[in-house]
Amino acid sequence: MLRLISFGKALPWSVPLDPSVEFMPGMAAQLVLIGNQVMATVSDGTAPIGIIDDIRTKVFSAISWNEVKIIPAQGIPDGLGNMVLASEITATLDHPHVNSSSFMSTVKCILNPVNGVITFLAGTKLNYDLTGSGTPDAIKTVVNYTYNIPNMPGDDSTLGSGKVTVWYDRMIFQTTSFETNQSYVINQNIYVSEKGLLTSRRPSKYHPSIGMVTAPPSPIGNSVLELLWY
Repeated sequence: MLRLISFGKALPWSVPLDPSVEFMPGMAAQLVLIGNQVMATVSDGTAPIGIIDDIRTKVFSAISWNEVKIIPAQGIPDGLGNMVLASEITATLDHPHVNSSSFMSTVKCILNPVNGVITFLAGTKLNYDLTGSGTPDAIKTVVNYTYNIPNMPGDDSTLGSGKVTVWYDRMIFQTTSFETNQSYVINQNIYVSEKGLLTSRRPSKYHPSIGMVTAPPSPIGNSVLELLWY
């Protein structure tokens, strides 16, 4: 998703498109030479030129941000003043078909990306008092992830023209095309990942900052990232 909040006077470019790439609106574009033709492709973060305002994908995806899971558990003392799991327990995320590289949990767990089941191993520290007894009797974790939406075929807005729309001027916009396994705060520098997603992580010294956060994602609403593109 891409929503422009404000932008300069310049109209977006319409650039011949690398036929091999898939992308979602809000991902970053980069120029590449294919044969003797300059084309737009998904940026690897080293030389982004702007933000893509088209779609070419085989499957649609969405974001779950700050999803809270509280799992009641039986604990045993670990000898260090903590209560820990005596045996493994599981919980089910709100959505299956998870992109495993996008998953982040505040408590260490094992993810089954197909069915969205997370497993907490024996020895995991209990960190939540569910009953108010004063002794931890549950695990509370907050998770972020991207998941594929089943039974919804993809789309290609570039079909026919073979060109992609790229906004490149200074602008403020909102998007869901960002790395969900990172954290975001206001005024934080934003980079482009190796896969064309916006991120607060700087992949290398060769990856320039392309903007800054003006509003971080929130579990309320569409879980979008708002930023100023330089």
